[in-house]
Amino acid sequence: MIPNRLSLYLAAALSLPAPPLEVPFSDITAASLVDFKHEASPTAQKYLIETMGGGVAMFDYNNDGRLDLFFVNGAALADPMPAGRAPDKSNPKFWNRLYRQNPNGSFTDVTEKAGLSGAPQGIYGMGVAAGDFDNDGFSDLYVTGFGANTLYRNNGDGTFRDVTAAAGVQAGGWSSSAGFFDYDNDGRLDLFVGRYLDWSFAGNRYCGEPPPGARAYCHPDNFKPIPNLLFRNNGDGTFTDVSAAAGIAHPNGKTLGVSFADYDHDGFTDIFVANDSVQCFLFHNNRDGTFTEVSLPAGAGFNEDGKTFAGMGTDFADYDNDGLPDIAVTDLSDERYVLFRNNGDTTFTDATNSSGLGRATLAFSGWSARFLDFDNDGWKDLFVAQGHVMDTIEVTTPNRKYLQPPLLLRNRKGVFESAGAGPAFAKAWAGRGAAAGDLDNDGDLDIVVSNVNQTAYILRNGIGNRNHWLGIHAIGVRSNRDGIGCRVKVVSASGAIQHYTIQTAAGYQSSSDKRLLIGLGASASARLVEVHWPSGIVQKLENVKGDRMLKLTEPAR
Repeated sequence: MIPNRLSLYLAAALSLPAPPLEVPFSDITAASLVDFKHEASPTAQKYLIETMGGGVAMFDYNNDGRLDLFFVNGAALADPMPAGRAPDKSNPKFWNRLYRQNPNGSFTDVTEKAGLSGAPQGIYGMGVAAGDFDNDGFSDLYVTGFGANTLYRNNGDGTFRDVTAAAGVQAGGWSSSAGFFDYDNDGRLDLFVGRYLDWSFAGNRYCGEPPPGARAYCHPDNFKPIPNLLFRNNGDGTFTDVSAAAGIAHPNGKTLGVSFADYDHDGFTDIFVANDSVQCFLFHNNRDGTFTEVSLPAGAGFNEDGKTFAGMGTDFADYDNDGLPDIAVTDLSDERYVLFRNNGDTTFTDATNSSGLGRATLAFSGWSARFLDFDNDGWKDLFVAQGHVMDTIEVTTPNRKYLQPPLLLRNRKGVFESAGAGPAFAKAWAGRGAAAGDLDNDGDLDIVVSNVNQTAYILRNGIGNRNHWLGIHAIGVRSNRDGIGCRVKVVSASGAIQHYTIQTAAGYQSSSDKRLLIGLGASASARLVEVHWPSGIVQKLENVKGDRMLKLTEPAR
């Protein structure tokens, strides 16, 4: 096998041999020169926002073919916060950060030049969504936070401009995960904004043990819910808030994660919302600009015991290769991460235990989750960034840990088991946001994780390209330029069938590579690639050579 440029650079930088192939992932953070540290500004008041950030985006902002990284940061908080004072982001250690990838695989901090520090806005940051909302060929960013959000338009010259006010998407309250998607198939990316709680500094409560015992972050039951938002793209640089008219402004949600897929194959994208300790939402797209919340009849609102759980991160993808998108949801220790299997009749079955996910996750607290085929064997595995929400959990529950290692589960034809991921998965973190994509363009998926009040880390995949693969970079013409919402069917030369949905929003407050990377196993080619574009156009290619990134432009008809 010919070494890729990033492995050679890292081996030289560290004066060590390249990672052995038997270890799936290696931590390359130091050699990458990415030095981001999330600053939560923890206080004795245990303000809830301190433990909930932050997200990361993996996207190519300058179209040079190399993925770049954007991290969302917190802001300085007084202890306690005086009435009327806002979080302070002026100190550079609280800035959001953009790292441009260099040709040798290292990264350079270009935050100031790009205009993405977030200091002028002064918002305590939470999450990020990446998408080309104006179809100009350059990815834009939407950054969520407490109090307000920011839409940055990519100017195409390495800089971004704050267009929030002009676009009408400032929102308000406490926003968490957000995502771009085209709900009405008009070729323009719309924007869903998940919001968490009706919380304020003034309304912060004392929770935990009475003084002089340990104060703790309050459970979300102590605060009222806040409705989610849906902004329709008008095509002229502005958006219209259609939350109420579209049926999205449900009054009883406490949203932390959101993901998108067309679960019933009617040609329109649906929405799954992970809610914290209240019923999760499944918004069915009615194809007329409205949605109906159907989680209860669909069997995706509660676990198999009929109980709510602390839904935090989510992904919406076909884990069992039956052509139907399924739903994974992370939650707290002692709850087990939940897996809803799509039955194909608009209902779901809780497959948490039968899939092996339950026994593998009982002890953990999960945030960002992503279905990804890390070994390119044709089955989507599962990665989860982990860490408890309560930094006092070891005081109250000694058998549980605040810092937890990330989790990698291998998919054995629909059953999950430990992947034995090696030293990179041994260290414990306060994991939150995570994104996946092929950072070094070598044909397998790498992972970046942001941790609350800790440094971020980058995991390089060392074994995925031992199998064959096919990358798909979709370029919409009648559909949105990013191809978000495309349904892709791939039949390998061996006859194995896989199904994917192009989306960037998944996990928790994060945005992954918009390019698909599909494992072909031992097959060096795909017998069929079939793309269902949001416009309704169906594109078919036969006998497609593998081990390359294929650019697919939407045909005229």
